[in-house]
Parts: sequence; C-alpha cells; structure tokens
Amino acid sequence: MALLPYDGAMLPGLRKFHESSATFHFAKRDIVIRQDWKQLGVAAVVWDAAVVLCMYLELGAFQLGDRNVIELGAGTGLVGIVATLLGAKVTITDRDVALKFLESNVQENLSSDVLPRAQVKELNWGVSLEQFEQGSYDMILGADIVYLEETFPALLETLEYLSSERTTILLACRIRYERDETFLRNLQELFTVEEIHYDAEKDVHVYKAQKRTVKEDL
Repeated sequence: MALLPYDGAMLPGLRKFHESSATFHFAKRDIVIRQDWKQLGVAAVVWDAAVVLCMYLELGAFQLGDRNVIELGAGTGLVGIVATLLGAKVTITDRDVALKFLESNVQENLSSDVLPRAQVKELNWGVSLEQFEQGSYDMILGADIVYLEETFPALLETLEYLSSERTTILLACRIRYERDETFLRNLQELFTVEEIHYDAEKDVHVYKAQKRTVKEDL
C-alpha cells in the first residue's frame, strides 16, 4: 500500500513509478523490472537508492563471488538480482504481501544456471528470526529501507540477529528527515558505521556498518 497517495500527472518527477516496467544495465546484461505502484505501492517500484547500491556493488569494492548475502526489504528485487549476477548466493526477502511480485522479477531476470543461487523468502523484521541462521551472512544489503520510524527497532533487531563481527552491512538511503539521522545514531550503538559513497545527482548515501567487537565496547 502506498504511504502517500498522489496524482502522477501533478508530479512529473514521480511518473516513472507508474511505468509498468523499468530497464537497467548491470552485470553486463539488461535487467527488466516490473513495477506495480497501484497494487503494492512503495514495495513495487525501483527507488534511486536501489540503483545507486547496484552501481556501487558493480564497482567491485566488495567481492561478491560465492558470498552468502541477504537483502532486506527487497521490493522489486533489483539489488538482489544484481548481487546474484555478480556471483553471490542471495536470500532476497520482503513481507509476504510482496513475495509473489518479487519472485516474478527474480524468475524473469535470472537464467536457469544462475537462479539456484537466489532464494526468495519472507522476512518481517523482528518476527520469526529463528527461521534464519543467526550471524551466518557475509553481507546484508538494504536500499531505502530507512524511512518508517516505527520500523526502526525491528530493523535494528534484525540487523543484529543476522550479522556477526565478520558481516558487512551496506545501506543505501536518502537522509530526508531528522528521524533518519536518529536511526544512524542508534545503529552506531551496535555497529561501527561509515559513509563509503555518495551519489550527488540522486542524493543517495551508502553506509557500511559492522558489528562492534566486545573489545571496542569496553
């Protein structure tokens, strides 16, 4: 469900969200992502943060080959699809309401030889986390998942549960409101956090976070 209804004709900059699909070129191939704003709202359109995170991953600053990766709040699945094409084994997650749509984008953009490396799975932050192996991921990805203040405690709980001291968390987001800064401050209580990339054109920041060690906390 869309958080805020709007008239696309009145806001030209947002018309792209009403397109039935969007095409991107990553990992040496075209990726066609279906969108469905009317049915699923924010979960079914490609946000700039996802594009920037894909661009950053493609730069190769982090080795993805055979890494165990999980994406939170995947929405259309673009980031998870790109991570898979770059060699990772990816668990692509979102709420149950978005899974069928998410699965369709994954199926349509990954060939049969690559598809086994991607798994679409339900994950409601802070709920039934025991379905996932605690601290087992090399990397956690999230694009534009920092925007609803009421979800912040559950998101922090989920990040802490899924990560170990060797896990790299990459979060791409716009800093729109004071609450977003508050989330980053809360994140710093559990993780070391640094900004590693900024796309000035799209006004998107990429943050790297890693769980603090006991030694660091002392």
